[in-house]
Amino acid sequence: IMDTAKKPRKTRFLERGHYASPKHIVQPGTPAFLPALKAEHQPATRLDLARWLVRPDHPLTARVAVNNIWAIFFGQGLVTSRADFGSQGSYPSHPELLDWLAIHFQESGWNVKALIRLIVTSHTYQQSSRSSEKLQQTDPLNTLLARGPRFRLSAEHIRDQALAHSNLLVPRIGGPSVKTYHPGDLWRQVSHYGSSPATAQTYHRDHGEKLYRRSLYTYWKRTLPPPSMAVFDAPNREICTVGRGSTNTPLQAFILLNSPQFIEAARVLAANILQQNHPDDRTRLVTAFTQVTGRQPLDSETALLEKVLTAELTKYQANTAAAADLVSIGDHPRASLPVSRHAAWTNVCLLLLNLSETVTRH
Repeated sequence: IMDTAKKPRKTRFLERGHYASPKHIVQPGTPAFLPALKAEHQPATRLDLARWLVRPDHPLTARVAVNNIWAIFFGQGLVTSRADFGSQGSYPSHPELLDWLAIHFQESGWNVKALIRLIVTSHTYQQSSRSSEKLQQTDPLNTLLARGPRFRLSAEHIRDQALAHSNLLVPRIGGPSVKTYHPGDLWRQVSHYGSSPATAQTYHRDHGEKLYRRSLYTYWKRTLPPPSMAVFDAPNREICTVGRGSTNTPLQAFILLNSPQFIEAARVLAANILQQNHPDDRTRLVTAFTQVTGRQPLDSETALLEKVLTAELTKYQANTAAAADLVSIGDHPRASLPVSRHAAWTNVCLLLLNLSETVTRH
């Protein structure tokens, strides 16, 4: 909405919804089965509707908002049917908690940051996500919140954390959309504008720091979302979506192992680890594992990574051309490191970025 007219135009009731059959004039208001919209001046405006939505006795607005924020951190809301709080929807698993959070949210002045702080500092959120055999039998969906939440991260989070681990992520807030790595001719293949080039058919990838902006700023073509995000259940934006689905498919591992965005992140992460002052490769492996997963590796995990590193190093020492190709993926300048060693460490870091523990909220 850029501006509002000084004098609102007349709106008429259309018989059977037909534009050629206008009847009596109608005024802005809420449906008759809902509480009346009381406005200081007539006709009512959008501001009046906003005030009506957040009035203290409104039974839904605060509850729906709290439920959606809860779902961000727990994978599902206290009401699992997030788009339906009516009789057709599911009943709250913890109705008293939902009511208390809604009232607290209102009394805090609808302070979203305060609500998030309250949730993430709670004992319920900070529980371990490890489950027992008894819990799996009695509460497999964790409806009772007897353990911490565990779910795969969203498409945007997975990409952003890979960039953050490699120190590529640009934290700047605001600015225009950016066009990141994308299959070259895909726009033209899915467009319906004939064979002649057109704006809707041509994808001009950005360069420099624009490639590393947060996923929030990624350019989104409505009929063709970024494939690397669509694979991780990002909605296509053709319709409104309250809650995303969550799937587990081989394509997701394929993207994490082969997308230029993730290979480049692994390459830069490997260069960062190699350029740090560590006494030996074992210490480097522990540092890389800790940086990506947030915990120290077990001795058995470190030993396994050492075997992987040795195998990769042997492979690329025998094929330096393949090593050079690997460390050349992506726009970020390549570090001045031995090619075979850099390539071997790139695959080790790519393995770490592909761990279930890395892409899953525990």
